[in-house]
Amino acid sequence: MTQSDDPWAKWRQPAEPAAAPAAKAEPAPSAKATAGDAAPLKPEGTLGVIKPADGATPSRKRPVRGGALTRKPREPKVLPPSTVDTRKSAKTGERPARPARPERSPRPADAANPWRQASGDRPRGETRRPSVGERSERPRPPAKPPVAVAAGPAPSGVRLSKVMSERGLCSRREADLWIERGWVFVDGVQVSELGSRIEPDARIEVSTEAKKDQAKAVTILLHKPVGYVSGQPEPGCTPAVTLITAEAQLVQSGDPEFKPWMLRGLAPAGRLDVDSTGLLVLTSDGRVAKRLIGEDSDAEKEYLVRVSGQMIDGGLELLRHGLELDGKALKPAWVKQLNEDQLHFILKEGKKRQIRRMCELVGLKVIGLKRVRIGRIRLGDLPMGQWRFLRADEAF
Repeated sequence: MTQSDDPWAKWRQPAEPAAAPAAKAEPAPSAKATAGDAAPLKPEGTLGVIKPADGATPSRKRPVRGGALTRKPREPKVLPPSTVDTRKSAKTGERPARPARPERSPRPADAANPWRQASGDRPRGETRRPSVGERSERPRPPAKPPVAVAAGPAPSGVRLSKVMSERGLCSRREADLWIERGWVFVDGVQVSELGSRIEPDARIEVSTEAKKDQAKAVTILLHKPVGYVSGQPEPGCTPAVTLITAEAQLVQSGDPEFKPWMLRGLAPAGRLDVDSTGLLVLTSDGRVAKRLIGEDSDAEKEYLVRVSGQMIDGGLELLRHGLELDGKALKPAWVKQLNEDQLHFILKEGKKRQIRRMCELVGLKVIGLKRVRIGRIRLGDLPMGQWRFLRADEAF
């Protein structure tokens, strides 16, 4: 096989040449060759590792086990001459003295600001405040002229919630809630904006959802004992609504089954003092509340009152008409003296502790008070501490 036929010929180790005739042998190169001597040539195609010229292999710097690399010591930092070293001396423990600051020329007075005087006229750090006269002379920016607002026409019509309340559809609070939920229609158009105004003779309709919501409202008649407050609880007292339980119910034919959700939104329609007893109405129906405690309510409240003391001359006539409370005259009342220590009252208003304060004005002190009727609903034989639902055939 010739060299041209062998593809690996150039990668093969060349064969040793035949023995030449004896010649003068050259001395072998010394092991300690100088760096300038030329390295022996390797045959072409031979792989090898390139080593440094001096024959030494580079070594990686690794720390001794458990030790650390040795670092060259840093040269001390030399500060420039302009820098002042304020650190304390290790020997003396004192700071070197700071160079003195160059004195600044005093600032001249500002001609544009007459209240600022030259800085050289007062000690350093002291500020001068202008006097009252100088303050008054300080120029003020010109006042802006008031912006003229064109007075638009007054809104026409009547508030929708007021019309619904006057027609007895619901209370104003319920009307606002229904309007917000989109349950009210005026002349066939849905109204969902609070404060909307309509014509007084407009046709108003409510959705089925509003009627169902109103059907859930309940009215409860309670015979309140002494020691329970009708409205917000007072210190040491218990609200009367806590007496509304399934055990304290006087069940009548046709009454719905009492559920805890019926207490939601239940509020007293008219107060009854903590030291008074008798009929107390609690309702979640806005129409009932408006009928009993509305601004134009004329529902009568009947009381039996036990008193002590001596009534002044003409006191009975004053109780009927002629007294005022809180600077406002009271409405006429029906008052009858049953015996020496008992009076019968029928009022059409209900101010705070009204009967007790009226009796004090004529020399009497109330020692017992019981409400027996509100509108056309009487307390009847309802036991004290118990309650019942307002029947469908009853109305105030």
